[in-house]
Amino acid sequence: MKKVYKNIGYILIVTSFLGSCAKHELLTYYTDKPENIIVQEDIDSYAPLISYLNKNANPNFKWGVAMNMSDYLNKGVMYRLVNRNFEEMVVGYEMKHSSIVKADGSLDLTKVEQLIESAKANNMGLYGHTLCWHSGQNAAYLNSLIAPIKLPSTVGPTWDIIAENNFETNNENNYEYTSTAIVSFTADGTGSKGTGRALKLVNESIRTNDYDVQFFVKFAPGVKEGEKYKLSIDVKSDSDASFGTQAHTVPYTYKYYDFFGTITTTKSWKTYEKEITITKDLAGAGAIAFNLGKAATTFYFDNLSLTKFNKDGTNAGPTQKGYALKMSNPSVVDSWAAQTAYDISGIENNTEYTLKIAAKGSKVGSIGIDLQQTSNYSGNSFGSITLSTEYKEYELKVTTTAVRNRFIINFGQYDGTIFIDDIKLTKTGSNNNLITNGDFEINADGWFGWGNNSTRGLSADGEGYGGPGGGIIEKTPQEKKEIISNALETFIAGMLSVSKDYIKSWDVVNEPMSDWPDQYALKTGIGKTDLANDEFYWQDYLGKDYAVQAIQLARKYGNADDKLFINDYGLEGSGDKCKGLIAYVNYVESKGAKVDGIGTQMHIDITTNKDNIIRMFELLAATGKLIKISELDIGMGGGIKTPNATPEMYAQQAEMYKFVIEKYFEIIPKPQQYGITIWSPLDSPNSEYSFWRKGEPIGVWTETFVRKPAYKAIAEALEKQK
Repeated sequence: MKKVYKNIGYILIVTSFLGSCAKHELLTYYTDKPENIIVQEDIDSYAPLISYLNKNANPNFKWGVAMNMSDYLNKGVMYRLVNRNFEEMVVGYEMKHSSIVKADGSLDLTKVEQLIESAKANNMGLYGHTLCWHSGQNAAYLNSLIAPIKLPSTVGPTWDIIAENNFETNNENNYEYTSTAIVSFTADGTGSKGTGRALKLVNESIRTNDYDVQFFVKFAPGVKEGEKYKLSIDVKSDSDASFGTQAHTVPYTYKYYDFFGTITTTKSWKTYEKEITITKDLAGAGAIAFNLGKAATTFYFDNLSLTKFNKDGTNAGPTQKGYALKMSNPSVVDSWAAQTAYDISGIENNTEYTLKIAAKGSKVGSIGIDLQQTSNYSGNSFGSITLSTEYKEYELKVTTTAVRNRFIINFGQYDGTIFIDDIKLTKTGSNNNLITNGDFEINADGWFGWGNNSTRGLSADGEGYGGPGGGIIEKTPQEKKEIISNALETFIAGMLSVSKDYIKSWDVVNEPMSDWPDQYALKTGIGKTDLANDEFYWQDYLGKDYAVQAIQLARKYGNADDKLFINDYGLEGSGDKCKGLIAYVNYVESKGAKVDGIGTQMHIDITTNKDNIIRMFELLAATGKLIKISELDIGMGGGIKTPNATPEMYAQQAEMYKFVIEKYFEIIPKPQQYGITIWSPLDSPNSEYSFWRKGEPIGVWTETFVRKPAYKAIAEALEKQK
């Protein structure tokens, strides 16, 4: 251990008993320098990371880092750290769709242009991220493009129902409560006004905080600034009480201390009603929290209603008249296990047909529609339509691949009652309806079916479709596809118009593959009820070829020799995701779109299975594609936060960084080595503004820019690559 020599001078003060002056003496002593200081001095003695990469031996390899665009443009400490240690940079968020595309669809590329100029001035390469992803999208704008067309209303301003519950059933979809509440229902006939039943909630004791017992009313979407809402609810309690209402984004996620004021209850039923205008503080709230903890009593709730003011009025909805085809299915089975059919003639091969149909159901759900050949049961599908409880008009198209002679509606997966009317099947461009009884105004002759105890027949008079009235017209799948295709092209063309002269490599498609259960399938938003505000699945509208289209657009508007990547996470896992991504890349290329490289993100931990990492590199190497570790960061496992990380964990983290880098260079052939990007140069802060691995010590530097053992390990791993 190193020794440190120190000299201390001191004055020996002699009391009056020994004299008035004393001789100064200089003492010398020795102390050991702490081991942690020696280790840190060793790490700090290393040169900038990029200096350890032999560019002559690795001329095409890019040593990269991710950072916030604003941090680079502000030219602070991060700006200097990045310029000193790296040669290529990617911005994590600010080049994505939601950062560029504004509410009206226009593109604001000002900061991208500023970033390019700043990077040029420092000879810092830029890697593009990303042109087509399901997250980080201006979903509100994209969804507005494909929203149904609202027909003019015939009524004035209205208060539209957002959430309501009279507690007559056990359906708890729009409310919940804390475990501290005892909840049941009153007897029938004891609800408000002596009818039905009410929700009964018991708070057994006075709590420390009013929010220790809460009853939540949930609704979606969240409220927006400037909107008007009205809460109405019948309430009473066994003893006099009062309680406040808080705004939460979702239950248990506090937003603001006051939402709909304070409610006072007595032993008698009364209706509490309050109208509010949403302020900035309330914007985004999607739940009302009734804070009941300060009153030890039994509360009763009934006839809950949350409404929103609609100055344009509610559309009157489609009109109904005449008859319709009525079909019922008692339970969910395979889609083809309950069918209604109509035999037709005149359906030709290799011909496009257009179907127009009006339909509704007793509940929300989907049915499918096909053209079939009865001799072998082969067919062509129009796809599915999603029913609502009001009539909607649908228009679908299909191109036949053989002669067909039967029109079939598949409704085995819809457990409810369906009404079908005004069916018109024509060769596209013709007015000749091939279904002669599609309006059902006389009978249901010609229509037959089978399966799952389902029924079909003529509806009652007045249950047919009488026209759109003040309702809505859904856009067809083909119309949506064209609209979304144009939106994707607008974004890619605009982004590349300002970046192509400097940015030569892109993550064109990000995270396409499903996590579970089928890792060979694409991700989808279909069936998800909790889509984030920035979540939009291009593939749900453009189909499996969405990546083909995105790459073709990147070629069209970029440079012919740009390096275009498909990027995903979890490829080092124990499942089939790596194989699934490789299979998808092969599919994309089979459609004529060249994929230059594959990015593997590698957000891993010190506990990640090393054999799986080796297996991933071997699979990727075998593709012959450029391979990029695109988003490397390494945590301690189990979500361990910085205060709980030990020196042993930091040593393991350093070793894992070194292992990953060395195995990349060892297994990936040199011509395929695009580069490695460190995704989190600093440890992630534990703050409300931290969105990535919050509070985890994943970086190469600490939050205060102190080099960690990982720094030394990375330097040594790079230096080995001669």
